[in-house]
Amino acid sequence: QEKFVESGGGLVQPGGSLRLSCAASGIIFRIYDMGWYRQAPGKQRELVARVRANNSTNYADSVKGRFTISRENAKNAVYLQMNNLKPEDTTVYYCNAASWPSGRAVFDEWGQGTQVTVSS
Repeated sequence: QEKFVESGGGLVQPGGSLRLSCAASGIIFRIYDMGWYRQAPGKQRELVARVRANNSTNYADSVKGRFTISRENAKNAVYLQMNNLKPEDTTVYYCNAASWPSGRAVFDEWGQGTQVTVSS
């Protein structure tokens, strides 16, 4: 059974930074593209960053140049370094395996997510 555990969220002022972590289990981690998703209230969950199995990356336009995704296959972990955070980045962040090219989440099971709040 696949499982994702996200951590690292918190309250930060605009312009600040956070590093999110996701620990995956129950999957052959190294073969999957992995993604960070977020879902604001009343909106659909969106893919904001993806790191492919070959370590290539891509980002939503809204976070490009500010967020950096990385993975560590030895630990079944994926990270999201978030810099220059903006109030509109406030929401819950989740990780999942990400389909190519659509970005749709591979697994139906989601973790609890980690809350990011950007506010002064």
